[in-house]
Amino acid sequence: MKKMYIGWVIVWPLLLALLFPACSRLSKLEKNLNETEAQWLSEVRYIITPEERKVFLELPESERAKFIEDFWQRRDPFPDTEKNEYKEEYYQRLEQANRLFIGEGRPGWLTDRGRIFILFGPPTERQTYPMELSGFCREVWYYRSFPVVFVDEHCSGTYILSAINLEHLQDLNLAQGYFQNSIAQEKTFFDYELKVAGRQRKDDQLELKLVFKMKYSDVWFETKDDASLEAGLYIKIEIRNESNQVVWQGTKDMPMTFKDEDEFNQKKKKTFSVSLDINLPDGQYQVPPPGKYYLYSSVKQMTSEVEIKKVKRINL
Repeated sequence: MKKMYIGWVIVWPLLLALLFPACSRLSKLEKNLNETEAQWLSEVRYIITPEERKVFLELPESERAKFIEDFWQRRDPFPDTEKNEYKEEYYQRLEQANRLFIGEGRPGWLTDRGRIFILFGPPTERQTYPMELSGFCREVWYYRSFPVVFVDEHCSGTYILSAINLEHLQDLNLAQGYFQNSIAQEKTFFDYELKVAGRQRKDDQLELKLVFKMKYSDVWFETKDDASLEAGLYIKIEIRNESNQVVWQGTKDMPMTFKDEDEFNQKKKKTFSVSLDINLPDGQYQVPPPGKYYLYSSVKQMTSEVEIKKVKRINL
């Protein structure tokens, strides 16, 4: 029996860093981080994926330290050793960038040259050009045969990354692999969504409808001897009041089976969705009064034991 990890993604960190979309809701959540958490999130801005950032910001405060620990473990190329080469290399490059690229009015690791240095390491060749006929100063870094151009429009010491033709990003990605050959590919990360899709109060009853969604491509399937694919999700949900008292809780197993890979491929670009209906009173829990509550949830992948936890405010 072998494990088949569906949805293995190679992430181009530079592309993410250049095209990372802003999200006002997540920006508001970021303001609630403590100083240590905010500093860490800032430091890993070049390598954290949008999915990871979203999950981290939505976590309860008590779960964030564990998330940070797991973040680095997922990137550890040799997890059986005490040293995490990826983490050490990343922070070494950050410190080097601070020493190398000073004088731009911000820490060196936050400059464009610092960002490229951290992501791709030192270039094979670095060429500097003083003021040209255009009035600009330039630096050109070569990663093998691929050039990365920085322009200082006023020759003031502030270099801005020139626009990169996206057709060449694969070449730069290969260069990154050459210089970061001690850094292994990340393990798959997953996310899910749990929303309140409807609520209705009638007399002394409360009907609440939750909708769970997750991409099939994020699910880790196990390949059986008969070529079928099996996976299982275990979801736990709690609703707590503002005094942190549980007013309702429940669990649900969600098995998934495909007869073979061809059947899965027809679904892998789609989203798995299931409705969870809560009707109170239910013999164990009474109807909570109207007001603001917290919806706690956790999802565990049974084929990998990987678990993600979230919390959000809801109205009942």
